[in-house]
Amino acid sequence: QVQLVESGGGGLVQAGGSLRLSCAASGRTFSSFAMAWFRQAPGKEREFVARIIWSSGSIYYADSVKGRFTISGNNAENTLYLQMNSLKPEDTAVYYCAADPRSSVSFAYWGQGTQVTVSS
Repeated sequence: QVQLVESGGGGLVQAGGSLRLSCAASGRTFSSFAMAWFRQAPGKEREFVARIIWSSGSIYYADSVKGRFTISGNNAENTLYLQMNSLKPEDTAVYYCAADPRSSVSFAYWGQGTQVTVSS
């Protein structure tokens, strides 16, 4: 069983501020093909934020966060980060880490989520 655990959220940050989320994978030996961040705001569907494909280093961002968020990590250590700058109230959501051993589109493993709240 693979567990993903997010951290770094939980507090309140003012608009324009920054926050860094972390995700660590643990459990059985696991090698991910891709890892990603998603988020879900209250009353809305979960949406894609950013993903990285380890083998190629390919990175893709949602238009809503491009230029403000940076995804990074370490494949060997199965760690993933999301540096969030210039935060906006509309970034308020529960942020989820996801990973998959074969796909960059469909993710088999998900974390429990960490709350990010941005005040105006």
